Amino acid sequence: MESPPTEPLNPVTVERRILELSNLIAQGVKQVTDHLRSYRQADAEYDRAKARAQLAAEGKTVADREAAVELATVAERDARDVAEVAYSHVNRRVKAFEKELDAIRSIGANVRQMYSVAGRGEGA
Repeated sequence: MESPPTEPLNPVTVERRILELSNLIAQGVKQVTDHLRSYRQADAEYDRAKARAQLAAEGKTVADREAAVELATVAERDARDVAEVAYSHVNRRVKAFEKELDAIRSIGANVRQMYSVAGRGEGA
């Protein structure tokens, strides 16, 4: 995210930021979809690996077999967790852009109001 502007805002600056945020949100929607797809694929791969490991597990006790399954599926579980974190991150970024867009629209309304009364001696 960008830092707050240090110069006074004008309608052109506000509209430019609205357009930038709209584009970031549009791009983010595709990224969210891509990351969710990757997460779901990794989750399915983990489920399949776990099922294979359960069928192949040998051991005297249930606990031994469960431990063997856990060890046999570490890579798939880790891949699933990484995919989940990536999905969550991009999803939060898009939501943050949406909130910033709402805020900048509100600021834009205030800026337009200030410009509409500028030089008339109103609002002072």
